[in-house]
Amino acid sequence: MSDLKLQHLEKIYDNKVQAVYDFDLDVKDGELIVLVGPSGCGKSTTLRMVAGLEDISKGKLIIDGKDVTRMPPKDRDIAMVFQNYALYSHMTIYENMAFSLMLRKENKNEIHQKVLAAAEILDLTSQLNKKPSQLSGGQRQRVAMGRAIVRRPKVFLFDEPLSNLDAKLRSATRREILLLHKRLNATMLYVTHDQTEALTLADRIVCMSMGHVQQIGTPLELYDTPANLFVASFIGLPPMNLFDVEISDGQAINSDFAVDLTAEEKERLAPYEGKVVTMGVRPENVVERGNITVNVFSNENLGLNTLVNGTTGKHKITCKFRGWCNYKAGDEVKVSFDRKHFFDKETTKAIR
Repeated sequence: MSDLKLQHLEKIYDNKVQAVYDFDLDVKDGELIVLVGPSGCGKSTTLRMVAGLEDISKGKLIIDGKDVTRMPPKDRDIAMVFQNYALYSHMTIYENMAFSLMLRKENKNEIHQKVLAAAEILDLTSQLNKKPSQLSGGQRQRVAMGRAIVRRPKVFLFDEPLSNLDAKLRSATRREILLLHKRLNATMLYVTHDQTEALTLADRIVCMSMGHVQQIGTPLELYDTPANLFVASFIGLPPMNLFDVEISDGQAINSDFAVDLTAEEKERLAPYEGKVVTMGVRPENVVERGNITVNVFSNENLGLNTLVNGTTGKHKITCKFRGWCNYKAGDEVKVSFDRKHFFDKETTKAIR
């Protein structure tokens, strides 16, 4: 496998619409990078530039130390797995997996060995004589991955490969991709809008919005120390609770509650004394004790945890309590916040 460098890539279409701005990323050999963000954020366009399916307007693309910016897709030594499986319905699974190697006119014995090896990795050995229509959606996606594996490319590209699967198959196939990455030690670039996929699969995440990279880091870094309000609100399920508060005399105050600041928070927020900032609290950081009153309107039991949705005055709030709770609509719960994030109202950047 190989490393991959995206050096200040930009995509500007003929109609002057810019889809990607100054995308800069070094992918280490064997690293799994996930590009995540809402629809239209530029993540798939970036992947297509790496694949050679979109021209690069500005910047350079380096694979294994070689500038491939202007190279055609066939010369880049990459393999791509798409959202739709794109399997040949009239061919067997074996033929689908072997097809690209047959086009290269590789030795038949080598082709056979590569297909069998990939089939064993993906638990498809017993399916090789079947047609795609005889397989489940998860199996067909594995065939698509197998077709990529047999090529032994320098870089694997995945473009929302699990979007067409139901929830159970998505979970199972996600685990298979993670095991595949560990087994092959492959360099992978993976695009998704699903933050669960991003958090569970990635060595590092690239979070994007409106064509711009918002933050690059490990899953824990994006979850625990979001760089700005967009990352804070996009990463995490359920999403972070957000409140506008005024910093005054060691407290964060709004019309519904006042929260005491820790000594560290007081020091960090000293330049914002008398100003309004955005305070973020993750649902799991809402604790069932304190002086903030939550008026419950729904209770969702999830087994180990319970999501309690309610209001603090005019503000909505989601709490994620440990254990099984039986709150009912109209109940009142007293809570406090055991961890808080703060963001500048103008720049939306985290206050560090």
